[in-house]
Amino acid sequence: MRFLDLAATSAAVGAISGRRAKVELLADALRRLDPTEIVAGAGWLAGELRQRQTGVGWAALRDLPAPAAEPTLTVASVDAAIDGIAAVSGAGSQTRRRALVRTLYATATADEQRLLTGLFLGELRHGAQAGLLADAIARAAGVPVAAVRRALLLSGDLRAVAVAALGGGAAALAGFGLQVGRPLAPMLAQSAPSVDEALAATGAPAVVDVKLDGIRIQVHRSGSDVAVFSRSLDEITARVPEVVAAVRALPAREIVLDGEAIGLDAAGRPLPFQQTSSVAARAPVAAAVSAAAERTAETVLVPYFFDLLHLDGVDLIDVPGRERWAALNGMADASRLVGRVEVGGPEQAGAAFAAALDAGQEGVVVKAPDAPYDAGRRGAAWVKVKPRHTLDLVVLAVEWGSGRRTGWLSNLHLGARDPKSGGFVMLGKTFKGLTDELLRWQTERFLGLAVERGDWLVRVRPEQVVEIAFDGVQTSRRYPGGVALRFARVVRYRGDKTPAEADTIDAVRAVQAARPAQSSSI
Repeated sequence: MRFLDLAATSAAVGAISGRRAKVELLADALRRLDPTEIVAGAGWLAGELRQRQTGVGWAALRDLPAPAAEPTLTVASVDAAIDGIAAVSGAGSQTRRRALVRTLYATATADEQRLLTGLFLGELRHGAQAGLLADAIARAAGVPVAAVRRALLLSGDLRAVAVAALGGGAAALAGFGLQVGRPLAPMLAQSAPSVDEALAATGAPAVVDVKLDGIRIQVHRSGSDVAVFSRSLDEITARVPEVVAAVRALPAREIVLDGEAIGLDAAGRPLPFQQTSSVAARAPVAAAVSAAAERTAETVLVPYFFDLLHLDGVDLIDVPGRERWAALNGMADASRLVGRVEVGGPEQAGAAFAAALDAGQEGVVVKAPDAPYDAGRRGAAWVKVKPRHTLDLVVLAVEWGSGRRTGWLSNLHLGARDPKSGGFVMLGKTFKGLTDELLRWQTERFLGLAVERGDWLVRVRPEQVVEIAFDGVQTSRRYPGGVALRFARVVRYRGDKTPAEADTIDAVRAVQAARPAQSSSI
């Protein structure tokens, strides 16, 4: 298949809004792929490279050659070229990699170059997400979409599922099952602003789980072999010896658990996510958990589990939640389980939410007890509720956008008011929450406020107030105030407020003191 045809499909999918039309375009492209091209091509249609790390960033994509006049590339030749780029290492690798990138781009047309850039930078936002690709794979292969989705959820590998469906149909898809040792895409939760709205989605009675501010873990055990995987299905076993030790102590031969690992302070309260995640990223401290804590004085991660997906040869993902949780309760000690309470209505759910926050936790997840474990999907059976913070901040500078946002001012530098100096303290950046309409408006607005214009950054007079939502405040050495916003996103511009009415750095620190920085691991 010509690479140009795949680029044209990507552009066409991004240009239309209808789901059915997108599926048809994607299915047509999948049908035209050679069997040897499906692994790469299906991934590209989802915006993902088969080679997860290529070493190519914006620096390697500067001053690229002019596009080719005629298309000569195929899906196979591009995949081989990216293989070569990803394999470069050692002394002088940056120069050699850049040369290979230029060679590839020199043979690509303008449309092909745009697709390549989106793939290399992970910024291919044409609306073809995994769920949409699942529908397209089913359409292209002529198999039930439920069979594709199940295989995708169990394997977590869209490319493998595409190969199976297009090559072997429903029979090949049926071969995907829960395999101990192979991670599957975790079940996810929708968000709701209140426990009342969460209950409206799940129905009552429901269970309310404490939402821990830790790292999502999926743990597989077969005999004495234990493997721990992150939310993104990366193996982190060597980094969490305390989790391995806890699971080896459970009375089971084969088991697959879903849960969180968090760091605790001396009083048993959860540490901020920033500290928990830094512990998970460290090298192994020791095989014996308690000895490690005493010898190194490092924070030790403590695992807490909230679901059981497999137990001693029996898959549990299709049974109702209450049955999975009963099996979990019968197998694991209560000290290793996430706090859970059954509620009959909003009043009880509200009390559980308040209790979780009082204990320093992130919030709650309201769950429908009759629902199966819907791996990889964000359905209404699980609904998370967290406090929502907003601040009115001042824009200090704006970065020029890249990719689809080239030519627009995009990434905002945000500042809080400093009552002592009369100036503003930078808290971080965000480009989240910006529609095309807002991008156009803010480009014109901030060019009008510019005091210094560069190729990368435009510094502006601190006059524009913007309302920012965020999930927490974390300690930061990067910014002069010592704190930074976590998952900041634009709510709206506040033309009705002056910079003198913006929130202060003291208000930001008060949020940090009241609630630890939060994560989005479930």
